[in-house]
Amino acid sequence: MAKTLELQFGTEFGKTARISVDNPKEPIDEAAVKQAMEQIIAAGVFYTTSGNFAVVKGARVIDRNVTEYEMI
Repeated sequence: MAKTLELQFGTEFGKTARISVDNPKEPIDEAAVKQAMEQIIAAGVFYTTSGNFAVVKGARVIDRNVTEYEMI
């Protein structure tokens, strides 16, 4: 099972940008995640074609199962 923490930000031009973090530490501390996202916005280190990150929109853990098959 692969888990990813997806951080969702609103950009200057009203679009959504995402950052994914593989194998997040659980349980997720929502307050710490929000604080980290606010620090990312304040630092201004990410720029997209839709502008700088402007607001915290949300966060979610995506849990997926992958089954690989060997082809002979």
